[in-house]
Amino acid sequence: MGRAAATETPAAAPNWRYPSGVPSVQIKDVPPDVHLVLRQRAAAAGQSLQEYLLGRLVAEARRPTLDELLTRAEGRAGGSTPLEEATRLIRQDRDAA
Repeated sequence: MGRAAATETPAAAPNWRYPSGVPSVQIKDVPPDVHLVLRQRAAAAGQSLQEYLLGRLVAEARRPTLDELLTRAEGRAGGSTPLEEATRLIRQDRDAA
C-alpha cells in the first residue's frame, strides 16, 4: 500500500486563483499611507483594490512615454516643406489671428 501511494501523482494546485498564461504582479513594502489612499480610491470607484490597480497599470502601460514617442517619430520621414517655409507660414497664420 505504501508503494502505491509513492507512485501516485500529487494533487495539482488549484487554478482558480492563477489562470494559466496570465502573468501577475506583486508589490511589496507599500507604505501604509499609500495603501490607505489606494484602498479609498478603489472604494470610491466601486472597485476592489486589485481591480483599481489593474486599471491603473493598464492605462499606464498603454500611454507611451516621451522616449517611446520620440523613437516612433525618428522612424518617420520628414515633410516636404522646408523648415524656413513652415516657420514663415505658421507665423503668418498666427499673426493673422
